Amino acid sequence: MTARSLALIALLPLALSACLRTDGERALAGAAGGAVIGSATGGSPVTGAVIGGAAGYFCRDLNVPGCRN
Repeated sequence: MTARSLALIALLPLALSACLRTDGERALAGAAGGAVIGSATGGSPVTGAVIGGAAGYFCRDLNVPGCRN
């Protein structure tokens, strides 16, 4: 897999979690997306869930476009 593909896969949970209203909703969606992506790419679903959940929870704090309450 190329570095570009890995970067896109790593950012996908953030994009998926950005369309929900609360930090908790975004964290759950990010965790689910991260687990699926981690498993699909041969990585750890748990690690993917942790990274995706953190991305979803903190996306508003990091001023990600589309991630506003």
